Amino acid sequence: MIELQDVSKAYYLGQTPVPVLKQISLHIQKGEFVAIMGSSGSGKSTLLNIIGCLDTVDSGRYSLSGTAVSDVPEKSLAILRNRYLGFIFQSFNLIPRISAERNVELPMIYAGVDPDVRKNRMLAALDIVGLKDRAQHTSADLSGGQQQRVAIARAIVNDPDIIIADEPTGALDSRNSQEVMRLFQQLNASGKTIVMVTHEDDIARYAHRVLIVDDGSIVNL
Repeated sequence: MIELQDVSKAYYLGQTPVPVLKQISLHIQKGEFVAIMGSSGSGKSTLLNIIGCLDTVDSGRYSLSGTAVSDVPEKSLAILRNRYLGFIFQSFNLIPRISAERNVELPMIYAGVDPDVRKNRMLAALDIVGLKDRAQHTSADLSGGQQQRVAIARAIVNDPDIIIADEPTGALDSRNSQEVMRLFQQLNASGKTIVMVTHEDDIARYAHRVLIVDDGSIVNL
């Protein structure tokens, strides 16, 4: 499903390149649940951004479900993301002034899904996360845990193969974190591949495999 071969990435301070990832090779199979851990500045977020097609490699190859992402023009990456990937972030990234149902509908609007189909899929996604009865509420009316569950519904509404999660429990208390991770387990059991960055050991334990990134390299596989 996900294959990186000798992937490297650097950012620049003025004219000086600062290596962030160093010839990383990695395979993630369909249906895996993988956690990525590492200290601040280790390269774990850059690795997740590359896997999520939010950033590009400087060298090496990245293949997503058989498509050589490294060869895809940057303008076409949005199409690839919308087809294969659903995203969940620490800060939820909901639009505050619109309802939960409208937030969940947004990926389908971008994908050109028919309005009648959108409504049914939106309600089904909110039902999966246990918030069908809160569809009309805005973010201001929802707790942090509920907002993250709306974000999960938004991530799965286009039925992506892969869920990319960046510190999905970082803004939540212990109880809500456990609820979110139970949802992740259910989604993974239904066949979703999940790749998650976390700094919390207890959250990483929900994954099948934990990758440790240190100084731009994966130090365990």
